[in-house]
Amino acid sequence: MTLQTIMLALGLLLIVEGLGPLFFPEKWKMYLSELSKQNQNGLRRLGGSLFTAGVVLMIIFS
Repeated sequence: MTLQTIMLALGLLLIVEGLGPLFFPEKWKMYLSELSKQNQNGLRRLGGSLFTAGVVLMIIFS
């Protein structure tokens, strides 16, 4: 995996992450408000699941 590939992946991540606030700013604010009310264990579980899914995808496609 080259630096160029990593930077392309990071760029794609930033594009996808920016779509929510760009097109639906009011819903995005409501989403973040609800997310901030969640307990730490739930957020940790969500983060761990997303991390694991990302690692699995990287292993499958590398």
